[in-house]
Amino acid sequence: MNDTQKKVRALGLCSGGLDSQLSGAVLQKQGIEVHYISFETPFFSADKARSAARRQNIPLIAENITEIYLDMLKNPPCGYGKHMNPCLDCHALMFRLAGKHMEPDGFDFLFSGEVLGQRPMSQTKPSLRYVEKNSGNMGYILRPLSARLLPETIPEQEGLVDRCQLLDLSGRGRKPQIKLAEEFGITDYPAPAGGCLLTDKRYSERLKELFEYDKNPSEAALHLLKYGRHFRLPAGAKIIVGRTKSDNDSMVKCYNRTTDTMIRLAGKPGPLVLIPEVSDDPVIKLAASMAVGYSKTPENSSAEVQVTSPEGTQKIRVLGLKPADVKRLMI
Repeated sequence: MNDTQKKVRALGLCSGGLDSQLSGAVLQKQGIEVHYISFETPFFSADKARSAARRQNIPLIAENITEIYLDMLKNPPCGYGKHMNPCLDCHALMFRLAGKHMEPDGFDFLFSGEVLGQRPMSQTKPSLRYVEKNSGNMGYILRPLSARLLPETIPEQEGLVDRCQLLDLSGRGRKPQIKLAEEFGITDYPAPAGGCLLTDKRYSERLKELFEYDKNPSEAALHLLKYGRHFRLPAGAKIIVGRTKSDNDSMVKCYNRTTDTMIRLAGKPGPLVLIPEVSDDPVIKLAASMAVGYSKTPENSSAEVQVTSPEGTQKIRVLGLKPADVKRLMI
């Protein structure tokens, strides 16, 4: 590209992993201006992408897409993986949303760090083609790490990208990427691991159960699925009992004082208990007894708890309920 030509600009989906960083570096080596985009929901975060973009000094767009993601998640056209993970439709949605930035922000094409054959379900040639076809950006999605094994894209055909400088990586091995990282001076990257809660068995089970009772759950309700023990009462009320201090701290951040009830032991350590949405007295008393039962209060003993509801704060004394007595209600 000579000095009179327009600067080529590319927008890449970035998870923050090694492959994402490498794909950006491969394009930068050709003089292409690289930007990243990362999406957030309660199921996955853009934090690793933020760290990677900061290390590489690459601009990052981060967007919360919870509402549109839930619409897709409830009925993904291509179905789910092993649990609640709609990987192909998830990728297609992300590329579709990224594509909305192309014309207004002056990007010439999209890219990602996907490697052909690295994931047996979502990174086969048919899977990659499905994603591209359903993204609305056919021909404009480049996978720099495996591009020479895939059909030529429009930016390659138009000479915006030199195909000869792209790679032909495939399979699940990581040695070529690690060697490439050394060449690019990329030394800080997370271990390859699933960062999506929809691939987690326990979380997926809780999410399915939640959808049965609430077709349009709040973001807080989705975040709460990560923490504590979850119980569903026959009438539909839900009680969440923290397991650890970390659980307690995270649950407080999800607490909505206008609708939820929060229960703590008065003057002593113990689990935080949340009742999402408005609750009646019998449910509050049951949750209070569970708070005592899951604490270190001796069996068959009572303790004072503090109940904070939309109506205000009060202290009540209740007899602890043994965990075994409510196990049947656990989700």
